[in-house]
Amino acid sequence: MIFTLLTLFPSIFESPLNESLLRKARDKGLLSFNIVNIRDFADDIHRTCDDAPYGGGAGMVMKAEPIYRAMEHVNRHFGKPRYLLLTPHGRTFTQKTAANLALRPHIGLVCGRYEGIDERVHSLVDDELSIGDYVLSGGEAAALVVIDAVARLVPGVMGNETSAVDESFGEPLLEYPQYTRPQAFMGMEVPAVLLSGNHEEIRRWRRKESIRRTILSRPDLLETFEPSDEDRRLIREIMEELAE
Repeated sequence: MIFTLLTLFPSIFESPLNESLLRKARDKGLLSFNIVNIRDFADDIHRTCDDAPYGGGAGMVMKAEPIYRAMEHVNRHFGKPRYLLLTPHGRTFTQKTAANLALRPHIGLVCGRYEGIDERVHSLVDDELSIGDYVLSGGEAAALVVIDAVARLVPGVMGNETSAVDESFGEPLLEYPQYTRPQAFMGMEVPAVLLSGNHEEIRRWRRKESIRRTILSRPDLLETFEPSDEDRRLIREIMEELAE
C-alpha cells in the first residue's frame, strides 16, 4: 500500500514513519511512503504557498496553485491516489473509514496549514476527513493518525493478525482490560479468571469486561451495538452489579 503525503513541513513525518510498526512494514515492502513538499511547486523565488484572505481577516490562507501542481506531480510520478484532505470540515474518521481505506492501493493525504486552504482545492480532492472536533496547527498530525489506523489493517502489517480484529472499535465496544507480569503490583492482583487456564471462562470474562468498559466510558457506542443473546445476559449481569 502506498501513502503519499502533500505537506509544507516534510520533516514532521521523518521520525514517525521510521519507527516501530510502520518502519517494519515498510522494510517488508508492505507499505511505502512518498513525501511531497508543496513548497517545491510554488512559482516565486520565496516559495510562497500562502497569502492574505480575500475580504480581510486574520491569518493566511494556503494557495491553490502549489497544491494543484503538487498533485499533478504525484499523478505523473506515483500514479493517481485517492486524495483525502485533512480538514475540520471533513466527515469524522472512524474505524470503518480506516477499514475501507485499507482496501485502497494508494492514498494521498493533503495537509492544510494556517487559517485554512483556498476553497477551490476542495474540488480537487476525492474526500475530506476530520479526526475530531478540536484545532490542530496543521493536517500533518491528523495524517499520521490516519496512516497508523489504516496501516494496521493492511494484511501482513500486524505481527498477530487477530490483534487488529480484537482491538477497540473493531465493533462498537472498547477493548477488555489487559494484564501481564507481575501477578501482583502495589497490592493490585491480576483477576483470578485469567490465571485459571479455562479458555471459555476467560473469553466470557473478556466479553463482559469489554461491554462493562463501554457502558461506563463510551455509552454512545452502544447506539450501534447489536448484542447477541449472550451479550444481553452479560449486560443484565453488569447492570445488576452496578446497581448494588
